[in-house]
Amino acid sequence: MRYAIISFLLFLSVANAQELEEPRTIHVFVALCDNVNQGIVPVPKTLGNGQNPKTNLYWGALYGVKTHFKKSKDWTFLMVLETENTQILERILFKHKTSNTYLLADAYDGKHIKQTTIDFLSASSGSDEQKLKYENQELCFGGGADLLSYIGHDGLMEFSLDENFEPENDEKRDAIILACISKNYFKPYLEKTGANPLVWSTGLMSPEAYTLKWAIDGWILQETDDEVRERAAQAYNEYQKCGIRGARNLLVTGYK
Repeated sequence: MRYAIISFLLFLSVANAQELEEPRTIHVFVALCDNVNQGIVPVPKTLGNGQNPKTNLYWGALYGVKTHFKKSKDWTFLMVLETENTQILERILFKHKTSNTYLLADAYDGKHIKQTTIDFLSASSGSDEQKLKYENQELCFGGGADLLSYIGHDGLMEFSLDENFEPENDEKRDAIILACISKNYFKPYLEKTGANPLVWSTGLMSPEAYTLKWAIDGWILQETDDEVRERAAQAYNEYQKCGIRGARNLLVTGYK
């Protein structure tokens, strides 16, 4: 009985400590895999239906963002949220179990991959801040998030953008871009935003959620950029069996 009381008090202490921490926020922009509307090598129909988040490769499938984070022992699924943006088919909120960190993920209709890319880059510049209340905390996403991530096909292989992504302020924002050859295609735009490329790719890749999750683990611990990138490479090798050297060559950090 005494040990049960001590454990309960320790739990309360951790919970109270988390409440005193300033919340950190992560906003993930997922362009749903879409055989019809994206220039990809076709995948099975259920995985490549860009209008069905439930079975989509990057959302509801085993290593999709929603499923992978819901199954993680490190994250708590909080709720599905309403959004007025009709291009977003599902919006979900998670909380990290041992830190005051929140993750908002948006599943964009695959046919709107261009707008997904624009919204991600705008947020990376500090634009389009989105606030929501959870319990007694105000959480800032969009341009107010500390970490932004894009997951999906690299649409910049097929289209270019004319938008101005100049930074709105001097706040430090990190970015993780898991898409094929994302460093090459996103670099001219991300540089304009002033965001820090924490992890992005130099070649073709599978942008599944385990790489994002392992990188975020390090980011929450406030590891160095190189340490976060190493976590991402370790994850990619763990699941893809590509060899750690290949994974390190594929997933890099910084502009150089």
